[in-house]
Amino acid sequence: MSSLREKPVAALSAEEAAAELDRLAAEIARHDALYYGEDEPEISDAEYDALRRRNLAIEQRFPDLVRADSPSHRVGYQPVSKFAKVVHRVPMLSLDNAFSDDDVVDFVARVRRFLKLGADSEIAFTAEPKIDGLSLSLRYEGGRLVSAATRGDGAEGEDVTANARTIADIPGVLAGSPPEILEVRGEVYMTTADFAALNQRQAALGRPTYVNPRNTAAGTLRQLDPAVTASRPLKFFAYSWGEVSRMPADTQLEMVRALAGYGFAINALMQRFTRTHDLIAHYHRIEAERATLGYDIDGVVYKVDSLALQERLGFVSRSPRWAIAHKFPAEKAMTILKAIDIQVGRTGALTPVARLEPVTVGGVVVTNATLHNAEEIERLGVMIGDTVIVQRAGDVIPQVLGYVAERRPPDARAFPFPTVCPCPLETPVVREETAGGGEGVVRRCTGEFACPFQRKEHLKHFVSRRAFDIEGLGEKQIEYFYDDADLPIRTPADIFTLARRDATAPTRLKDRDGYGEVSAGKLFEAIAARRRIPLERLIYALGIRHVGEATARTLARAYGTWEAFEAAALAVAAGEAGAREEMDALEDIGEAVIDAVATYFAEPHNRRTVEDLIAEIEVIEAEKPAAHSPVAGKTIVFTGSLERMSRDEAKAMAERLGAKAAGSVSARTDLVVAGPGAGSKLKKAQELGIEVIDEDAWFERIGQG
Repeated sequence: MSSLREKPVAALSAEEAAAELDRLAAEIARHDALYYGEDEPEISDAEYDALRRRNLAIEQRFPDLVRADSPSHRVGYQPVSKFAKVVHRVPMLSLDNAFSDDDVVDFVARVRRFLKLGADSEIAFTAEPKIDGLSLSLRYEGGRLVSAATRGDGAEGEDVTANARTIADIPGVLAGSPPEILEVRGEVYMTTADFAALNQRQAALGRPTYVNPRNTAAGTLRQLDPAVTASRPLKFFAYSWGEVSRMPADTQLEMVRALAGYGFAINALMQRFTRTHDLIAHYHRIEAERATLGYDIDGVVYKVDSLALQERLGFVSRSPRWAIAHKFPAEKAMTILKAIDIQVGRTGALTPVARLEPVTVGGVVVTNATLHNAEEIERLGVMIGDTVIVQRAGDVIPQVLGYVAERRPPDARAFPFPTVCPCPLETPVVREETAGGGEGVVRRCTGEFACPFQRKEHLKHFVSRRAFDIEGLGEKQIEYFYDDADLPIRTPADIFTLARRDATAPTRLKDRDGYGEVSAGKLFEAIAARRRIPLERLIYALGIRHVGEATARTLARAYGTWEAFEAAALAVAAGEAGAREEMDALEDIGEAVIDAVATYFAEPHNRRTVEDLIAEIEVIEAEKPAAHSPVAGKTIVFTGSLERMSRDEAKAMAERLGAKAAGSVSARTDLVVAGPGAGSKLKKAQELGIEVIDEDAWFERIGQG
């Protein structure tokens, strides 16, 4: 099927086209459900648009194969059941998309052809930013707000009236002399500054942070408790209308200005043009200013200005013929490079980090991007103050691609890469040597464990999710305790003595700001719960260079116990050839890993740190992979909230039993273990006829019930 997905539309047979339309209908419906129904999209807007374009192209080539439930005939997603439903008197439709300047030229040409206008006939269009938020329809009767509804499926939305009343930009009573019946439509959104402040509050409270302003705004508006909506700074731009008993104007621009007169915020960048190249120039101006707007946009919308012409043009399927959205290129954006900071990693590597004016790239607000090293800064030629192009792909750390030369300000300044570590010790920085004896691009602090930056990064790695995974003790808490005079955490062992030391501390943890008796007690309980740790997690948590999760697992399975691994590591550090040969014989273990293990255990400070830690914890012996277990050779997916084990523990257990733990459900999946709250993965498994069991049945299956 994967080859069929990649096959050009022009090369599809009728049978293949029908199969592709079936697949696309199901896939688009699933993504609609995730985006509109759950506010948790899995793919980018560009990927979603590509699915719809392929579906439309196949339908145009094979019109007799168009499905009754074609995505071309749908808008949005059906409303969730927790809200009452509201039928839109005038449907809320979506817009077709343009992805290039040529697409815009084609759009204008189509409008002219439909209206049978000659090349010399003037036709006006409006152009305005496309806000990346949640569409909302507000109904006013007699100038008073009577209902508010989301887009839903375009015909029917969710009643969010109580929540809408909490948004300051939405007037409860209109100003001026509005029509008796007026449905105002627009976009609910959150500014990038308000979003950043919300995430700071979440982090300070130890709560999960949000991904992007659009999803956060959508989730906020769809809260069952209006008090939650009221507590968050949502805003609203008005740009359209539904049912109107008396039209106050006869053009798009004047109608929107009338909405402003009634008390609504409208976008100041909305303008009217009569020439296509002016429309496109306005698009590129807005694209260049995108980083400074203070709110997220994902394109520019063009609309025929005359309402009489709009009525003549009408609609095609799910979209108006008189409007189109010119989308920005996916995954890239322009913003301003405000500063460059140096981060020191746990191995001492100095990494320059670009501090950016917040901008949304690929659905995520980006404030920082990597510049990799000094050579990369020189190659790019970027200076502080530049307008830079930022790229983000999937979960990859955002990176700076270059700068816009014509937008360089007169006061732009070069960044001098430091020759000493930015830590208080100001230890010298040296360039790493390559295998051939030359100078590498990585510069490292020579302070080792004397450098507080490296020590902090080691501790952050130690408590990270894949290592000890101590709930309530994350990066911010490590920063807090590292610098604390009464209850410092400066070595891993300090974590496990924290409760004992707290009992005699001048100020108990429960009496400090940000903590209380309950939260302090929970932290101590979480630490105590991690006193027993699997060997592979311990090896990974030590932060030995070149020893990642897979390598730690290999070493744990090979040596079995902490005592055996430590003896082998000390022997390698002492230069014993036999111990080195034994480690070198392990699968996927090479010279770099062996040298890193030797260097780590040869350092007296490291040995003391490890000895102090081992005195506080119990190490669980590694299990050998089971070749003949009931699940050996099978592909297993865990989904939902598991109650007897974490997701990571479940995956590790499956691998020990000779199974493969996968992250997504496919036709190759053999078994799905579903806990409470399982969603799309469970549904897909049911659709594919894959066996699904709960957590208790899983333990029975592997003989541990």
